[in-house]
Amino acid sequence: MNTVKPESIALFCLTPGGVALANRLKRALPMTCYTSEKLLEEGFVPFDGGFAQALRAAFSEHSALVFIGATGIAVRVLAPLVNDKFSDPAVIVIDERGQHVISLLSGHFGGANELARYLAGVLGADPVITTATDVNELAALDTLACQLDAGMEDLRTGVKTINHWLVSGKRIGLWCDTALRAEVARCDTRGFIPVESLDDLPDLTAVVCVTVQATLPELTVPVFKLVPRRVVAGIGCRRDTPFSVVSVLLNQQLAAHSFDPLALRAIGSITLKEHEKALTQLAQRLRVPFEIFTADALRQHEHRFPASEFVRKTAGVGSVSGPAAWLMSHGQLVGETLREQGVTITLGVSH
Repeated sequence: MNTVKPESIALFCLTPGGVALANRLKRALPMTCYTSEKLLEEGFVPFDGGFAQALRAAFSEHSALVFIGATGIAVRVLAPLVNDKFSDPAVIVIDERGQHVISLLSGHFGGANELARYLAGVLGADPVITTATDVNELAALDTLACQLDAGMEDLRTGVKTINHWLVSGKRIGLWCDTALRAEVARCDTRGFIPVESLDDLPDLTAVVCVTVQATLPELTVPVFKLVPRRVVAGIGCRRDTPFSVVSVLLNQQLAAHSFDPLALRAIGSITLKEHEKALTQLAQRLRVPFEIFTADALRQHEHRFPASEFVRKTAGVGSVSGPAAWLMSHGQLVGETLREQGVTITLGVSH
């Protein structure tokens, strides 16, 4: 799975050979190609302020960087910017003759390993992958998290521990909710030991549980809970409802359906609430998208839900939270709508 957005790839080249390789690569994958003024040709962008300055600027603006040239040059230029493998962009280095495609930075979470393999395939080159799990032909917890769009409390520690245990030959189990089995089956799980039931564990060092559930049964081995983001919340509220009220009620609704808060993928409402402070703050605090829908879009599904004439007069549609959740989850709603303190919250789950 390529976790890098194609439109966010920036390629840098310094020589005529690099420009020739860049032309081959940009035919296979959308990318913005940068080079010097003297090598500039159609389809390329000149360095702004010189090569080093342009490369450093791209580090914070793109999801992936591809550099055609010496690895040492890339390392020296980017070293002051390197921060964290969970936030740094993928960095790929390719030699000028197109013989080797090196995954240099953010191999798993940034998608550099998969991007390196893809670009190597385009060029007929050797992908150079050095991450321990990959060279041992094992899966990695951070790759699994990316493939499932999942979160974990203290993901950094979980990744470090589980990946180390995997390459050390430890027995790591993998269990998932029934509804998630088809998705997990499509992921790279090499090295994990499938667990059918938490009530009957085989001999394990630890178990990774892929679940949206808030709680799991007590187990005799360490548990690392990986939570896919699958829950959506349609929310309606009176103008100027306090953030604290909406936040508490959302947590209350998630708890009522035994959802882990990390399972929340997005909140949604009507265009009228696009700048409602409580909702925008909620999305920011929870680090989820705030999806808005027009009254016309919501009206297509309002017949499925109890309508309020007051809401209709102010918003142009008789129901907000239900239709919003319906649209975000493709009709897979969960439970009843919460109605309290001028707030309505409807949950949905989309697999």
